[in-house]
Amino acid sequence: MSKILIRGAKVLGGEPQDVLIDGAQIAAVGSGLPDEGAQVVEAGGKVLLPGLVDLHTHLREPGREDSETVLTGTRAAARGGFTAVFAMANTFPVADTAGVVEQVYRLGQQHGYCDVQPIGAVTVSLEGRKLAELGAMHESAAGVTVFSDDGKCVDDAVIMRRALEYVKAFGGVVAQHAQEPRLTEGAEMNEGVVSAELGLGGWPAVAEESIIARDVLLAEHVGSRVHICHLSTAGSVEIIRWAKSRGIDVTAEVTPHHLLLTDELVRTYNPVYKVNPPLRTERDVLALREALADGTIDIVATDHAPHPHEDKDCEWAAAAMGMVGLETALSVVQETMVDTGLLTWAGVAERMSFKPARIGQAGGHGRPVSAGEPANLTLVDTEYRGSVDPKGFASRSRNTPYEGRELPGRVTHTWLRGKATLVDGKLT
Repeated sequence: MSKILIRGAKVLGGEPQDVLIDGAQIAAVGSGLPDEGAQVVEAGGKVLLPGLVDLHTHLREPGREDSETVLTGTRAAARGGFTAVFAMANTFPVADTAGVVEQVYRLGQQHGYCDVQPIGAVTVSLEGRKLAELGAMHESAAGVTVFSDDGKCVDDAVIMRRALEYVKAFGGVVAQHAQEPRLTEGAEMNEGVVSAELGLGGWPAVAEESIIARDVLLAEHVGSRVHICHLSTAGSVEIIRWAKSRGIDVTAEVTPHHLLLTDELVRTYNPVYKVNPPLRTERDVLALREALADGTIDIVATDHAPHPHEDKDCEWAAAAMGMVGLETALSVVQETMVDTGLLTWAGVAERMSFKPARIGQAGGHGRPVSAGEPANLTLVDTEYRGSVDPKGFASRSRNTPYEGRELPGRVTHTWLRGKATLVDGKLT
């Protein structure tokens, strides 16, 4: 059946309306729309959002299919309400050539429960010494517009400058993993009171802030765009705020876990809380929430980082860094931003759909919920509260920091160009 009528949904959290999908497009939005033989979804006051867009996802394929694949990762995305994800380049082999990004792109087309847009590496093999095939990746079938060595910092200022100059020619953006490597040698958690008490190597805030300060000045100097990945400190917020006040073309993202969790959790020595950048202090968390609310931080991105069981179920020092996040992201944002009164649902749509789509140039995504637009949609039961059980995850990995934690909200339906990928919480 090509027609679907979503009845009584709160579009972007507003008054209940009906939304009629016909094929791949939204045909009409209004009150009392006739079903005209359409399949009816009774929304019952649930919130209808444009399909979410994640600018920072690790799908691990090719090379680490033991932790995630394009299929399992996009199934997790659909469960989280996402209709498009940007796949980071730190695969094996690294996505630093047109051939590899096209492989990821084709896998998304063949197996994806959402659209998959590859991110190209900035440097060859993420080694920071030589620019990768930026132009060839952009001109490939994948049409790469975002480039990042995420997992590693482009710490050489000359290489970073050249990358910014190169992508400027075709309107691309460099997404920087802001971590000065010498300042984080041996670091295992946030540098502060907790790290001192636990005797763990500290990861100072200045390691992030110094790279962001350098890169916004480089972006201003060459007149290019720079995007800051997983911003995590109050000091980083102030640098971004200052840069935007000068008119520098910088955008920034925050992860859900940096909006909720603090370094106090590391006292458990549970490696599930080991992440890059590390969990920071309560002061940092509150500064990040405020910055997301006022627009200094542009978007929420998951940094979904799946790992196999053996890479996390080990001693703290040996554990891999990272957390899965696609299936819990919207719930954490509701908990930290909506239920606290810092954002409306329209604000959530701006930061989790409209803006990330614009930054990544994801055509057809991040569009208004109105007639004639692509039917990329997410229906959310905002009244739901439940305990997180990773056994039910669609992701191949289970390294969530929220296991057993009660969170609000549940995505019940996701539509990709009018085709349901999730119905009543179950993947199609």
